Amino acid sequence: MGILNLFGGNTLYYPGCLTKFVAKDLGENYKRILDKIGIDFIVLRDLEVCCGNPVLNAGHEKEARELAKKNFKLFKERGVKKIITSCPACFHMFNKNYPQLIKKWDIKVEHITQTIARAIKKGKINTKKLNTEITYHDPCHLGRYEGIYEEPREIIKKAGNLKEMKLARNYSFCCGGGSGVKSNQPNLADSIAKERVNMAKETNAKVLCTSCPMCYLHLKENSGGLEVKEISQLFEDRKEK
Repeated sequence: MGILNLFGGNTLYYPGCLTKFVAKDLGENYKRILDKIGIDFIVLRDLEVCCGNPVLNAGHEKEARELAKKNFKLFKERGVKKIITSCPACFHMFNKNYPQLIKKWDIKVEHITQTIARAIKKGKINTKKLNTEITYHDPCHLGRYEGIYEEPREIIKKAGNLKEMKLARNYSFCCGGGSGVKSNQPNLADSIAKERVNMAKETNAKVLCTSCPMCYLHLKENSGGLEVKEISQLFEDRKEK
């Protein structure tokens, strides 16, 4: 059973801002998944601040560094040795950018699809059996930025039949929602998402799945009737009794 308190433990589940404040159901899904796997984790709730990825992308390195320092201080105070995050952008920020922003950064970071795929191989957890065709959208930060392609697909293959889009893996098409496009150019963002959804429909898959909360929400808004799922939704959405 995961330790959902403010103190103790050395593995932190870090949901990221979008999951924490908007897609709260996804965060609850992942906490239940970690519990099911048997990982003893903590959450810091409102104590942690933004990882700083949007700030750094906007060119504000000084402010991003300050956010990183605040998080690092908090993590050290709580004895955090490892971070598991379900946000690809946070994963990339912690894994690649924090070591450059903070000289003493020494915390191991893992994207939750890596955690889950490993647990599936060990027989600790399994997905729902959807028995349908599922296509997968590679999030930019998880795929091209970090090279994590196999683990999400391993998870999906346990739930249904994977059908690849014509642009996948390192050639994946952006959902259009990140890097401030959705906020500053909403029409452009929607048109990109609709094009991606059309690629998914070309596979004849019944479900479009992704492992990024931003991609999930944006593609769902532009789904055109296609069912869109975030990868945590391939698992039971409640605790077993």
